[in-house]
Amino acid sequence: MSPRRRLVAVCGESDPQTPLKDLAFELGRGIAQRNAVLVCGGLSGVMEHAARGAQAAGGLTIGLLPGDVSDEANAYIDIAIATGLGHARNAILALTADGIVALGGGLGTLSEIALALRNRRPTIGIKTWRFDRHNRTEPELPVAANPTEALDWLFAQMGRVS
Repeated sequence: MSPRRRLVAVCGESDPQTPLKDLAFELGRGIAQRNAVLVCGGLSGVMEHAARGAQAAGGLTIGLLPGDVSDEANAYIDIAIATGLGHARNAILALTADGIVALGGGLGTLSEIALALRNRRPTIGIKTWRFDRHNRTEPELPVAANPTEALDWLFAQMGRVS
């Protein structure tokens, strides 16, 4: 029996005109090239461009949608799961993923980062939130300069699956 494929979540802003589209595409492609499955919120922006990158490399994509209609998923989602949970779906994403990459993002991304770190999932950011509160006890959010660096770190933390 072969090992289970890793599920890697990509979290980020939903702006369809995101300036992070090329980084998101590279991130998705890198996930697929490492034989992992991309999991995201299934909508537009970073999520769509990451899913597009994963599909371009022959990868599988899963979208955990906030609404109750699976047809709301972007065109690059292979498996659309309508949760009907709104922002609460962020908890499902953080618990489902073996590792998380946050790329840019707003408050939804911040909640996904917090939930992932709270649940001890390997999590890394690219051009995203920074935590600098004095005397904090929460885990550090590592930051990568690019998708390759982020995925190299993430897969080392998760343990490689071939």
